[in-house]
Parts: sequence; C-alpha cells; structure tokens
Amino acid sequence: MSEIIPPFHWHLFLTEPWSAWYLDTTLRVIAMAFCVSASCGLVGVYLILRRLALVGDAISHSVLPGIVLAALVAHTLTGPAIIIGAIVAGFVTTVLIESIDHHSRVKTDAAIGIVFSALFALGVVMVTMFAGDLHIDADCVLFGNLAEVATQPGMPPALIQAGSVLLATILLIGFFFKDLLVSAFDPTLARSLGIRARWIHYGLMAWLSVTVVSAFEAVGSIIVVAMLIIPGATALLLTDRLWKALVLTVIHAAASTVIGYHVGLWLDSNLPAAMVVAGLGLFVIAWLFSPSQGLLPRAIGRQRLRDRLEREKVEARETTEKAESR
Repeated sequence: MSEIIPPFHWHLFLTEPWSAWYLDTTLRVIAMAFCVSASCGLVGVYLILRRLALVGDAISHSVLPGIVLAALVAHTLTGPAIIIGAIVAGFVTTVLIESIDHHSRVKTDAAIGIVFSALFALGVVMVTMFAGDLHIDADCVLFGNLAEVATQPGMPPALIQAGSVLLATILLIGFFFKDLLVSAFDPTLARSLGIRARWIHYGLMAWLSVTVVSAFEAVGSIIVVAMLIIPGATALLLTDRLWKALVLTVIHAAASTVIGYHVGLWLDSNLPAAMVVAGLGLFVIAWLFSPSQGLLPRAIGRQRLRDRLEREKVEARETTEKAESR
C-alpha cells in the first residue's frame, strides 16, 4: 500500500506551497480553479432545480466543435470569438435535442445521448485534424491543463476570462434572481406573471456554454461536468432556500479547490481531478450528515419514531389492561 500511496509530508504538501517561493503559483492555480468551479456550480444549481443536469452534460461536451472552429478563426482559445463559438454550439445542441424529442419517438434522454456524443466525437475528430494549429491535444480536451494555463507569464488570459465569467454570473443571477427562481420551480406560473420562461431557458443554456468555455482550457470537457453538478448538489442537500444554496455552492467551490490542490500535490495527480474528488468527499459528508436530508439524521429520526410508537403502543396496552382489571 505504501508503494501505491506516496508518503505524506506535512511541510512538503501543506506548508511549502504557501511559502514565498511558491505562493504566486499556488494563488494562480487556486484562483483559476475557484473561478471555474464557482461559476460552473452557480449555473449548475439551476440545472439541478430544472432537472437539466443531463443537458448540462450534453452541452459541456457538444460545444467542442464550436470552440475548435472559433479557435481556428481567432488562433486562440480565449476571447470573444471562442465564447461566441461556444454559445452557437450550445444553442445548436439545445435545438437539436428539443427537435429530436418533439418530432420523433425518441425520448429526451436518448436524444441527449445522441446529440452530445455525436457532436463531441465530431469535436475530437476536428481536434485531431487541427491539433497543430490549435496547440491542444485530446488529453487537454478531456482533462485540461490547469497548472500550465494558470502559470503563464504575466496575467494569464484564461484566468482573466474565468474571473470575468464568475463576476458576470454573479451579476446576472442577482439581476434575474426572481425570474430564474420562478421559472425553475413553476414555468406555468412564470408565464402567467409575464416572465418569458422559454427565453430564460435559452439564456441559461447560452450562459452554460460560456461557463464551459471559461473552464475548457483549465479542466477540460470531462471534469467540468462534475464541477457543474457536485457543488450545487451538495448545497441543495444542506438547505431548501435558493440564495443559501448559491452561497453554499461558492463555499463548496472554495473548499474543494483548496483541499483538492493539496491532495493533487500529495498524490502527484491531475489537479482538477483531485479537486473534484475533494468536492465529492464534501458531497458524501453532506449526504450522510445533512440535518434535514442526511442519511444518518433520517435513520436516527426513523428509529426515534419507531421507539416512540412502540412506547405509545406499550402504554396503550398497559392502560387497556388496567381498565380491564378494574
């Protein structure tokens, strides 16, 4: 076992990364990962509430052809051209899924599987064909390259883009909070209140594409799926209030980023993957110990209810026996 898991040295893996020598690198990597995880998690809360987690998975994969085409035109993996390419690809994905679902006997889940797998495969083929022009490879597409992206000389463009997307996500959620809240829980009520629920839906899908773009270089198209779902799912286990869930999502993103960074250094593994594993650990803790929805509190509550019913049953039987004895 000691050969599989490397020995843990407190100073080497916890203290030294925050020393003056490595502080700049540590802050850049953590800032980049936090911006990506927080922005994806905030959007993911609404995907979960709308039961669109699979659509989020589909768009995170199927925007790849749009990113590749835009990168070939703009000769960069950051900037407005990439965002526009991803939005167009995300819009095409949404329309294709809805068209197959509404105009054929194919169900929604099958339509999602068809569209996202086919478009992602097309994107991988395009990456393979134009890898020399794009300076990326299949591994980068799948898992990203967080350390290299975050530690580019000067202020990394990807970090600026990720920070801008996070700030814009927070501002948009604040501005459209009521519209997003009502349309997420009751689209019919939203339409009766004059809220254009369908436009809200397409806007959410478009912004999902933007958040995926901000994460593409750093974490790739596979890890981003977990960052879309796990933070929001953890937060929704801990509270029934939407604004609290959004705050807890950001806290989860920060905690999983820092913990995962140190775990990744210790195990010498892919940093985004280690951060997702840390986030999964936090989800499991919430799943087990959440006061309202945790497995253990609910089991204890059921046991207490059974005990109370048993006591009441015994008391009722004793009362009956006393009445009969009289």
